[in-house]
Amino acid sequence: MTLTPTPLSDTTEASQPTTKAGLILTPVEARVLGTLMEKARTVPDSYPLSLNSLLLGCNQKTTRDPVMDLSEPEVASAIDSLQNLSLVRTNTSGRVARFEHNFQRGVGVPEQSAVLLGVLMLRGPQTSAELRLNTERWYKFADISSVEGFLEELQDRSETKGGALVVKLARAPGAREQRWAHLLCGPVDESQWASGAGGVSHRAADNSTLERIDRLEAEVASLRATVNQLCAELGVTAVATAE
Repeated sequence: MTLTPTPLSDTTEASQPTTKAGLILTPVEARVLGTLMEKARTVPDSYPLSLNSLLLGCNQKTTRDPVMDLSEPEVASAIDSLQNLSLVRTNTSGRVARFEHNFQRGVGVPEQSAVLLGVLMLRGPQTSAELRLNTERWYKFADISSVEGFLEELQDRSETKGGALVVKLARAPGAREQRWAHLLCGPVDESQWASGAGGVSHRAADNSTLERIDRLEAEVASLRATVNQLCAELGVTAVATAE
């Protein structure tokens, strides 16, 4: 499949900081990039990802806010744009092209900051406590203060490095804590997320179930990779799967 570039959004507002020119992503590009970052840590045996695996990860119903229903051409186009930004690389060593992210080096942030940005891209605005919980499978932060420290560094990032990459949103009505949002897609429309504040407690209550589902998906992916490796060593063809 020929990958066609997707134009980057150039929307800016004076009220909020923005990343440097060329690093404003579309929502689809952010979802693709976040999914690659997630799978690199949660299912390393199946990483890098094929186009179809990446599509499934982008459209999964758990640990995604908002849930998307992307098409293969949309994901392919996003990959092409991210490659032009040196944020995604193609691995062609196998029969099927596979893709891996280059986020940490491409954006110029430490591992912990990359983890926080990845989860924010996939799950939307979250409090520091939610971020610590939701990043457990990616990186184990010592405490909430550690999470907040890296978030504040991202918020205070100098213009010479591209400017702020996160923003602390105003406290929503009825909310106990303020939430953080990433700026990789440009300034945040806080009204878009205000109605979601009431669902924070509900998401937290369901988090253990979602995490169990994620673990099962990771185990299935690991087993599939093991079977494929064994088949290759024995010189037999693996049974085709949906992937």
